[in-house]
Amino acid sequence: MPAVFVHGVPDTFRVWDPLRKHLSRQDVVALALPGFNAPLPTNFTATKEEYANWIIRQLEEIGEPVDLVGHDWGCILTMRVATRRPDLIRSWAAGSGPVSAKYEWHPLAKIWQTSGEGEKWFKELDPASVAALMVEAGLPIDSAEEAVSHIDQTMGECILHLYRSALQVGKEWQPDLSKLRSPGLVFWGAQDTACPAEYADELASNAGADREVRLDAGHWPIVERSVQVAEALEAHWKSANKQLSN
Repeated sequence: MPAVFVHGVPDTFRVWDPLRKHLSRQDVVALALPGFNAPLPTNFTATKEEYANWIIRQLEEIGEPVDLVGHDWGCILTMRVATRRPDLIRSWAAGSGPVSAKYEWHPLAKIWQTSGEGEKWFKELDPASVAALMVEAGLPIDSAEEAVSHIDQTMGECILHLYRSALQVGKEWQPDLSKLRSPGLVFWGAQDTACPAEYADELASNAGADREVRLDAGHWPIVERSVQVAEALEAHWKSANKQLSN
């Protein structure tokens, strides 16, 4: 049963590369979300539910329960998929993405959610300035520049549709977290300013996580502290093996 990784915004599947180097397992699939340097399916409109449905279809094709891992929007989508289709999930691990009715979207998200302002932001996008914002949030400069290099018109349009479909995502999706029964891990950067670490505690509690790990990092612990996150994942999967074999 493979591990399936789901990236966030405005990342691509490549954001997992630093972490994957430290994993002992080779059966890792890093999904490329539609529109994020990846093709768009026909009639795909990039809402939060469409992304969740798309991930579900990828897992169905694998044909066996997976260890699902998500960061940022990948975290939010991981939790949605795990609650909707527990039969597809052996274990879950997620971080840096609040699923909370109390969470207030960060300033950039609010721009993207505002008609006209979001379009203007992407039209006037300055790669160096966006990379600087990502560095300020914790991402190393080389990773930030690489991520920004993949932002194009398609990704911008998908980001706008996704965020505008998610004005009340916490209120809508949080209640189902209590349904989760599979082994879970929450990982989070203690210095995350976009998604404060208090939401790690809330997610772990609401979803019944077996373990919560806070790291000395900002919003991208999977890059900033890739060794420690890899170690936490390996321990999580080992624990899941024991739980599920009893």
